[in-house]
Amino acid sequence: MTPSRYSRLINFLQEDLAISAASLAVALRNRDQDPGSLTMTLWQYGLITLEQLEQIYDWLETA
Repeated sequence: MTPSRYSRLINFLQEDLAISAASLAVALRNRDQDPGSLTMTLWQYGLITLEQLEQIYDWLETA
């Protein structure tokens, strides 16, 4: 994932899905080295719903 796309993903999470900065900080601290694992980390920690996870993957397909 390019840095630009990663920044857009973070923006999408905060602006469109209203994921808090605190939730993102937790996920960023606890994710694997792969940036793609951010979404799974958010879900595994219960910081997003399954529906939000699906929205994120839909966004990733079109972004």
